[in-house]
Amino acid sequence: MTDERTSGRGSTRAGFAVLLVAIRREPWVFAISTLGSVLFGALTVADAWVLGWSTDHVLLPAFESGEVGGDMLLAILALFVGVAILRAVGIIARRLGAGIMQYRMQAHTRRAVTRQYLSLPMEWHQRHPTGQLLSNANSDVEAAWGPIAPLPMAVGTVAMMVIAVAQMLVADLVLALVGLLVFPAVMAANVAYQRLAQGWMTRAQQLRAELSEIAHESFDGALVVKTLGREGEETDRFAAKSHELRDVNIRAGRIRAAFDPTLAALPNLGVLIVLAVGVSRVLNGQTDAGAVVTVAYLLTIVSFPIRSIGWLLGELPRSVVGYERVRSVLDETGEMPYGDRSTAATGAGARLDVDGLVYAYDADQELLREVTFSVEPGRTLAVVGATASGKSTLTTLLTRLIDPDDGRVLLDGTDLRDLAAGELARVVAVVPQSAFLFDDTVRGNVTLGADVTDDEVWAALRAAQADGFVAALDGGLDARLGERGTSLSGGQRQRVSLARALVRRPRLLILDDATSAVDPEVEARILEALRSGDSEGGSDTTLVVVAYRKATIGLADEVVHLEDGRIAARGTHAELLDRSPSYARLVNAYEHEQDELAGETT
Repeated sequence: MTDERTSGRGSTRAGFAVLLVAIRREPWVFAISTLGSVLFGALTVADAWVLGWSTDHVLLPAFESGEVGGDMLLAILALFVGVAILRAVGIIARRLGAGIMQYRMQAHTRRAVTRQYLSLPMEWHQRHPTGQLLSNANSDVEAAWGPIAPLPMAVGTVAMMVIAVAQMLVADLVLALVGLLVFPAVMAANVAYQRLAQGWMTRAQQLRAELSEIAHESFDGALVVKTLGREGEETDRFAAKSHELRDVNIRAGRIRAAFDPTLAALPNLGVLIVLAVGVSRVLNGQTDAGAVVTVAYLLTIVSFPIRSIGWLLGELPRSVVGYERVRSVLDETGEMPYGDRSTAATGAGARLDVDGLVYAYDADQELLREVTFSVEPGRTLAVVGATASGKSTLTTLLTRLIDPDDGRVLLDGTDLRDLAAGELARVVAVVPQSAFLFDDTVRGNVTLGADVTDDEVWAALRAAQADGFVAALDGGLDARLGERGTSLSGGQRQRVSLARALVRRPRLLILDDATSAVDPEVEARILEALRSGDSEGGSDTTLVVVAYRKATIGLADEVVHLEDGRIAARGTHAELLDRSPSYARLVNAYEHEQDELAGETT
């Protein structure tokens, strides 16, 4: 995400290549805003013509004759008013079009980044901090399309500059050439600015991502921070990074602060030189006063295009950095390919076959090795193992959050990789140990927008043993649960999360230690409801349970014991207790711990 790309970085050409992407996507909006800018520029130049014409045909004759005709005054007034009105129309078209184009590109890019996040596998997300992902979708997108605002104005003022330069050449060739000396100076100033500012702009965008990452960690881990008294340390960590970002922005701002006045001063310096040369030429009879006024005024007009182009060029370094950071996400190739096979969305439980699964996070850390087992439709399988034995990794493979390095997972005889996009989610539900709830109502958290009746929601809540406390909430199904369900206990959050899975009537339900925060008695009632059919899933649902409690394991038809990523033993709970000492030690350890805790409290 933060890899440096040096090819073309910081160059004006790279910046205009980014803008060309926006122009190709929104050509009509760009055309309208540019035409408005051209109209504004042309009519601004027309002011110079009106001023010069008024000088030669009204002011100078008035000085000579001592009087001004009323008709001529009305003509001048009409000219200036007409030019002002049309120029205002050009301003409106330019600003409206630029705004629409900029916000459309930001919205389009944010949607593209979000779609890419959702399509990339979990292993990719595990390698990228959430704070950086938020920065990519927010500040980097804004930086990438920041130059769109001054773009139409800059393009339109180029037309203004061309018209102004042409009129200067017609008015007086020598004075025009003197005035145009400012352009090489502007080019040199821009090159210097690009070289000085690029490095600081790049570092500032990186620091924004790092700052966002620190803020996200602090807020997300508020419970840990507060219970361990780490508020001061977290504040200092955030302050140190924000101060670094402040210093980098100040350095970039100093360069920009020197660049903008330089651009503004160069045309004014040109005007002074033109006036000095012009006065000499008028005194020598080589030109007239109207030509000097016209060229001087046109040069002041040219200063505005130069400044507008400077605003555009000033935004390009940050734009290139932001765009390349966004492209680093959009160019990722970790999307999961899908097939075109489908499976029955309703009916009996699904048959699950796991054939020779192998998975490793890296070459030196193999988590699963040759894992093979089957679960018949409607049966319950318990997966038991010590910490880091591969249980959670297995559940992510069963739900195809990741793909195995070798082997297959089959649902009703079909490899998960051959199923069409969305097919697996229609028939498989997983309930993780860490229950995530949205800042929404109970109904919203259970349905997640699915077309489900309240009766079905209550049935799922009953099966999850959650109907009692939900009914007691102020508002019932309409009660808001707060961010991450903070108004509920850990066990209550797990039960709402379980109801969310049950209401979809899955044919395969995977519980990854999903009742660890639930009282054992309540857990037993939940599992009995799942097996007896008193649930939305029905008694035919195939159930895979990652568990460690004896009471939970004892309800399973078969147990798979994982050790170091391999299946160490298979059979019923009673069989494994008899013939697998390591299994017996593992499942008895929890019971011994609970007995010791109970003894300490009596």
